[in-house]
Amino acid sequence: MTDHADHADRTATASAPQRTVVRLTIDRPPATTASRFLAEHAGLPHARVKDAMAKGATWLRRGRHEDRLRRATAALRRGDVLALYYDAALLALEPPLAELVDDRGGYSVWNKPPGMLSQGTRFGDHCALLRQVERAVAPSRPALLVHRLDREARGLVLIAHERSTAAALGQMLREHTIEKRYRVRVRGAPLPPGLRGLIDAPLDGKPAISAYAVLTHDAARDISDLEVRTTTGRRHQIRRHLADIGHPILGDPRYGTDNHDPAGLALAAVGLRFRCPLTGDTRDYAITPERPPTS
Repeated sequence: MTDHADHADRTATASAPQRTVVRLTIDRPPATTASRFLAEHAGLPHARVKDAMAKGATWLRRGRHEDRLRRATAALRRGDVLALYYDAALLALEPPLAELVDDRGGYSVWNKPPGMLSQGTRFGDHCALLRQVERAVAPSRPALLVHRLDREARGLVLIAHERSTAAALGQMLREHTIEKRYRVRVRGAPLPPGLRGLIDAPLDGKPAISAYAVLTHDAARDISDLEVRTTTGRRHQIRRHLADIGHPILGDPRYGTDNHDPAGLALAAVGLRFRCPLTGDTRDYAITPERPPTS
C-alpha cells in the first residue's frame, strides 16, 4: 500500500489462484499511468495488466459514472475508484468469430457462434459478441445489445448502432412484434411429425409462449427436430419450456436429463422477422442450423 490509495482490497479464491479482484480508491493522484499503478498493487506483470485492460477487465468509477477503462496510459484523479477483475484463464481464451449477416446502418444482424457471450462480464468482454461488433463495424459506431442469445446457442442476434434505433427495436420486442424462429433437437417426440403444439406456462411469474412444430422424429434414437417460434423472451425460455414438458434439448448442460450430447446445445436462432424501424420495410432473415448430426 502506498499513500496514493487510501483503500485497497484484493481477493483470490483458493481453488482458482489466478482469479483476483483488486479495488483501489485514489487518495492522491499517482505520478504514473493507470496500468502501472494497477500492476504495482495487483502484484502482476505490467504486460498482463495492459492486456487485461484492453480486454475489458478494468473498471473506473469517477463520480457517479462507471465504465470499462481500456486506456493503459490514463491518468487517475483524486476520488477515482479503480478495479481490476483478473481471470487468467478467461483472458487467455481466443474468442470465436461472429459472422455479419446484414448491416443497415442504424442496426446490424449477426450470426453468433456457440460459446460466445452476447455481452461481457466484469472480468472482460473480449469474448463477447458486443465487443467484437464494436471493433468490426465500419464506419465505427457504438454497439447496443437489443436482445440476448444464450452462450451455448448459435444464431441471429440484433445489434443497434443508434440509441433511437435501439429504443425502437426494444419497444418492438416489448410489443411482441419481432418474430424469432429457432431450430432445436430434443429427446423424445412431443407430438407426431407435422403437428404443432403450444407451451404457455409462465416463467418467473411472467407470461411466456413457445409455439413449436415437429419437423422430424427418429424413432431409433428417439430424437426429434422442432421449429420453435417465440414472441416473449424470458431467460432460457425454450430450454426451460421443453425440459418442463419432458423433451429437453440435446446437449443442454443445465436443463433436462438423459440429453447429453458432445456436439453441444442443439439450439439455433435461425430466423428474425420484423418491420425495419428505419424504412418500414419487412425484414426477414434466415440461416441454417449448421449443426453436425447426433451419432
